[in-house]
Amino acid sequence: MSGTLNKVMLIGHLGDEVKMHYFDGGNCVGRFPLATNETYTNKQTNERVSNTEWHNIVVRNKGAEICEKYLSKGDKVYIEGRLKTRKWQDDKGTDRYSTEIQCTDFTFLSTKNENQGGNSPASNPQQAIQNPTNTNISHPATEGNDDLPF
Repeated sequence: MSGTLNKVMLIGHLGDEVKMHYFDGGNCVGRFPLATNETYTNKQTNERVSNTEWHNIVVRNKGAEICEKYLSKGDKVYIEGRLKTRKWQDDKGTDRYSTEIQCTDFTFLSTKNENQGGNSPASNPQQAIQNPTNTNISHPATEGNDDLPF
């Protein structure tokens, strides 16, 4: 196989609010930390062990604006994207690295409003956002009217 693949799929909870950065020309970038958890039982001590892994998520343009509007700390979200490692030098000239998930698709799984009994558009767990750089928002309830036999 000669091809390569750089794909990441995560389901986790936002660790903070979406931080937005705006650029000349109308482009923007949203960044937020995402926590994923792993729980297992230690066979030697029979103790439940829980590990949390933190991921730096980067989403661009329209997708970033949607995330900023509907997501808040603690919300559960599905993220799909690719790994990107950036390199820079700190004030002392030391090389530093940061690995991020460049988000290409996301789906809201729960929100604070849903947990509190609210009825906002983002509280619908079926609300799927695909290709956030595109302005089209895909909603499963509106798809399927194409007369395909399957």
